[in-house]
Amino acid sequence: MSDSHVRSLSKAFSWRIVATLTTSAIAYFVTGQIDTAVAIGSIEFVLKFLIYYLHERAWALIPSRSKPAG
Repeated sequence: MSDSHVRSLSKAFSWRIVATLTTSAIAYFVTGQIDTAVAIGSIEFVLKFLIYYLHERAWALIPSRSKPAG
């Protein structure tokens, strides 16, 4: 059974929050500029959200193999 579109979107969104905060923190640490860190985090959030969702949906198209009983 594969995930629904809503579940895939929810997973992508929740992961993007965690990952974007991490990316923004790293960008701030490297640049020392909050505006640059927010800009990088914002761009990263949108692009990677879309990429993750497409990746999830591609995997949902692949039938899972089940082991034969016995």
